[in-house]
Amino acid sequence: MSTLSPVLSAHWDEPDSFTIAAYKRHGGYGALAKALKSTPDEVIALIKDSGLRGRGGAGFPTGNKWSFIPQGDNKAHYLVVNADESEPGTCKDMPLLLANPHSLIEGIIIGSYAIRANHSFIYLRGEVVHVYRRVQKAIEDAYAAGFLGKNILGSGFDLELTLHAGAGAYICGEETALLDSLEGFRGQPRLRPPFPAIAGLYAMPTVVNNVESIASVPSIIEHGVEWFQAMGTEKSKGYTLYSLSGHVANPGQFEAPLGITLRQILELAGGIRSGHQLKFWTPGGSSTPMFTAEHLDVPLDYEGVSAAGSMLGTKALQIFDETTCVVRATLRWVEFYKHESCGKCTPCREGTWWLVQIMKDLEAGKGTEADLEKLLDLCDNIAGRSFCALADGAVSPIISSLKYFRAEYIQHLTEGGCPFDPVASTLFETAGA
Repeated sequence: MSTLSPVLSAHWDEPDSFTIAAYKRHGGYGALAKALKSTPDEVIALIKDSGLRGRGGAGFPTGNKWSFIPQGDNKAHYLVVNADESEPGTCKDMPLLLANPHSLIEGIIIGSYAIRANHSFIYLRGEVVHVYRRVQKAIEDAYAAGFLGKNILGSGFDLELTLHAGAGAYICGEETALLDSLEGFRGQPRLRPPFPAIAGLYAMPTVVNNVESIASVPSIIEHGVEWFQAMGTEKSKGYTLYSLSGHVANPGQFEAPLGITLRQILELAGGIRSGHQLKFWTPGGSSTPMFTAEHLDVPLDYEGVSAAGSMLGTKALQIFDETTCVVRATLRWVEFYKHESCGKCTPCREGTWWLVQIMKDLEAGKGTEADLEKLLDLCDNIAGRSFCALADGAVSPIISSLKYFRAEYIQHLTEGGCPFDPVASTLFETAGA
């Protein structure tokens, strides 16, 4: 396996990479012309055969998701792109949209054609105004070039594309909360079933995909299934973007085949910052159970990470060295999930509040060792009992930190406070929290 596989990021270093001229210079929109010569069902079958899985966290097969849309139902169909990148430590979709927005637009057109949608949406995190402006300009250029609008490339296929700015709620990264927000309602998860494929946006059949998932479609159409399957592992095919942040020499985005290890990525990034050593890390953002140095050689694909006890998630590799207090880091994460809870369901609304109260006491060295069991009992009563996975994400860092660093929690209690130098501990701020 080659270490890196620049596809989406192949031309990010070019000063005009975000323009339609640069995109076409490298063959952009050629895949669209190719896809429009096939039937929608043939396009879906090709994406199915490729093994492309959702790059937003869950890893659900993209082609399968498209095939769930009922055909011949005489209803409007919608494709919605989730660009509400909010997971702490995750930084792949925004750089992609800044440097190569037309890969997403071309993927949207192909995906919309496949599921027979004539109106699609990009739901973008509203705080990133610079990204919004760039994507909006790319959409306008695509319209002007005839890739959006009526009778695209003379195929008879029509598509309108709308860019919508959200108001910065983490919960709107959950697909049904995103749909409610897009409709103008408060962003809260829906009870399922019905699933979006049956009753999604405006109660019509809808596919919700991540930015990277859709942006990967044109390259598969252009180069074929065998090319895509030659990268990755047996069940996790292709390439993906890994976000590396924290206590490393050269953080950034690394596009590599699924199955690469953190040890390999760290070598590319110049290793842990000079004079320090790895303490713990997240394989897919703060909502995934943390790993330690013993997991450096775990294959970073869906099966490998799961077998080791965590989730690949958004592939946000947050790296923390020995200067970081794991109790304080976990508290910061849990405070984030408490703040971002939409309050719809009791386990999450009440549970995350209590988690923060206990974690604050533990970090301050108050309480007894029995509070650790109380904390785990709370986690057990929260996980799997909420409308969405936010509550599960809130308990993941607690359970995993107690699994690997229970002694550090006890040290806080026996010493009556955090044993770490407050100045050194502030370095946590630089580690993607």
